[in-house]
Amino acid sequence: MMHEALILASRAERFMLVYADLAIDCSPVVDSSRFAVLLEQLALSQRAIACGLPMLDLRIFDTVNSTNRTVWELLDAGTTAGTGAIAACQEFGRGQWGRIWQSQRGGLYLSLALAPNLLAIEAGQLTLSCAWGIAAALREYDIPVGLKWPNDLVYRNQKVGGILIETRLQHDRIRQAVVGVGINWENSVAPPGINIQTILKQRFHPQVAPKLTSLELLAAIAVAGILNGYERWQQQGIDAILPDYQFLLVNLGQAIVVDNHRGRVIGVTRRGELRVSLPSPDDPAWSQEICLPPGAISLGYG
Repeated sequence: MMHEALILASRAERFMLVYADLAIDCSPVVDSSRFAVLLEQLALSQRAIACGLPMLDLRIFDTVNSTNRTVWELLDAGTTAGTGAIAACQEFGRGQWGRIWQSQRGGLYLSLALAPNLLAIEAGQLTLSCAWGIAAALREYDIPVGLKWPNDLVYRNQKVGGILIETRLQHDRIRQAVVGVGINWENSVAPPGINIQTILKQRFHPQVAPKLTSLELLAAIAVAGILNGYERWQQQGIDAILPDYQFLLVNLGQAIVVDNHRGRVIGVTRRGELRVSLPSPDDPAWSQEICLPPGAISLGYG
């Protein structure tokens, strides 16, 4: 479990390493020097400070139990919000609802600690904000992902990645949160999964260089997405983010069955609940709306 902490000093000469990367690099391990250059280039330390984080302390590991657990252990040892972990693979990666997340080499496994000071009943706002932020960041690099409620990254109904947020409460407020992100880069995935290398091959001619060229850049994009979503939530609130989240929501209009009643997805609430319209049993011309919390129903792939 050896790791390497990144020191984000300003070293202008190191930017040359990025510009030399013209071909897609499929290395399964994040290179710390190239990653540090990208963090500087994207001004992520400044963005972290704008979010109220004291600093970015991102540590690279080969193998961990899970990156979320690693960040919690670092917090327990005295580190602060802004601490993060990136691993080449996880032995016990987890997704939503305790599901196993396959964490083979070649994927991105990253976690970042935040300090949201958010009411526990509003925890869904953090999920919506970070999910939107990461999806929007990937789309800026020509990876046109959508969002599957509540926090999966999808491309043409195939899963590209997922987000797992864990929190700790003090009284009724979330004082600490760890945002975990898993994204398929070049790792082998079973249906309905897809990795970004496959997406790039489908979207770009072999002689056309894509914007997203390395695992290091993917990691930097994920960090930028978390920070962008978090900062926008802090400054503008969830009501500003919700329309953009729903614009990317692939489940809008999806027909589902709830307690043997057919309904249709019509949106998401500001707390992250799924809004479903059900026809009235007494009058088909009328409908009623119900709101389902995350975990109440699985929308599936297909």
